[in-house]
Amino acid sequence: MELFEKRTARETVFEGRIINVYNDTVVLPDGKSTHRELVEHHGGVCVAALTENGGLLFVRQFRYPYGRVLLELPAGKLEKGEDPLAAGIRELEEECGVTAESVIPMGEIYPTVAYCSEIIHLYFAKGLRKTKQNLDDGEFLTVEEIPLAEAVKLVMNGEIADSKTVALVLKTEKLLSEGKI
Repeated sequence: MELFEKRTARETVFEGRIINVYNDTVVLPDGKSTHRELVEHHGGVCVAALTENGGLLFVRQFRYPYGRVLLELPAGKLEKGEDPLAAGIRELEEECGVTAESVIPMGEIYPTVAYCSEIIHLYFAKGLRKTKQNLDDGEFLTVEEIPLAEAVKLVMNGEIADSKTVALVLKTEKLLSEGKI
């Protein structure tokens, strides 16, 4: 059996600035038809920025869907057609006021595979140089440095729950401990 679903119809439910929502009709591998709700998103980036002290730069910001402040690695959404590496470099400077001598791709994650097309591109940055924070209009956050070992503890005890941050903190710790980055 081929594991593939063929779209036969699409109804646009919503077109927005950040997402589009569709109700698609698809044919399943067994030939039956069903509907799939799809959230189309241009994707995002997340950066683990390592300081000379061995810490990572984090941001705290209020996240409206959860009604609370979350601790996250610097991140942001891609503009349509934007290069993910360029976006990661841009977001790091905008949110944390630093640039990096070296930015290394760390793969990508699919945070909500059942209904959303978002892909988050992960990066590791080192050789940080202070510049100037340049937040977007309506963006409010604080920046803090947390030692990597402490960040891993915060992930493991559930104090960091943001999926992109969880994945990138653990991946960074593993690859650093193996001397691969």
